[in-house]
Amino acid sequence: MKDETPELESLVPSPASVPAPGCAEYPPKLVDSPLLTDEELAVSREHALRHWDRKSDLWLFGYGSLIWNPGLPTVEAVRSKVHGYHRGLYLWSRVNRGTPEQPGLVLALDRGGSCTGIAFRLDGEGAQEHLEVLWRREMAMASYRPAWLPCTLADGRRVAALAFVMRRDATSYTGKLADPVVRTVLGCASGRYGTTFDYVSRTVEALRESGMPDRALEALLRRCKSQE
Repeated sequence: MKDETPELESLVPSPASVPAPGCAEYPPKLVDSPLLTDEELAVSREHALRHWDRKSDLWLFGYGSLIWNPGLPTVEAVRSKVHGYHRGLYLWSRVNRGTPEQPGLVLALDRGGSCTGIAFRLDGEGAQEHLEVLWRREMAMASYRPAWLPCTLADGRRVAALAFVMRRDATSYTGKLADPVVRTVLGCASGRYGTTFDYVSRTVEALRESGMPDRALEALLRRCKSQE
């Protein structure tokens, strides 16, 4: 069956079409959050992995950029679903997809609903060094909480998968943002790894290509487009 979903380019406003921030709610006033030290990252990682024997394979649940850029070797990648959390643009990004002056947005898991994604199986024998890299990528500012979530794979298997869940007490937690704020961010925010626009676009595209379109995220982008 032909995909009737509108082309991605028709959903997302072009960054060039939106001038510098103009809505009253943006940019937000954020409190500085220092990066975790190597020691603090190690403590966080060891606590999250305290029940892992360092030999058994483990699962990682990807719901955002991990889907299209896992950044570590995997043995298996399977469509999957978790309950009790949903995906949304709930995290201000002041480095990777924005700046302190014009923060970007990235995805996070917040309480309620369900979320589809990709579950990656990691070879337990060589996973330790890759998990250290993953922790520096995901936990540098302690905006997430590592959690083992019950995860149902597309083939019916049920596993416990490591996921990074939004901390609502983090200063970078956005809460529910109005569409004009999201549209402004999509039009201007850019950081070390590129624009928020590119990040969201690639994630939406990857979800579509994996057969798991995120209708809520696409609807948000469509509404932002209609406000031009």
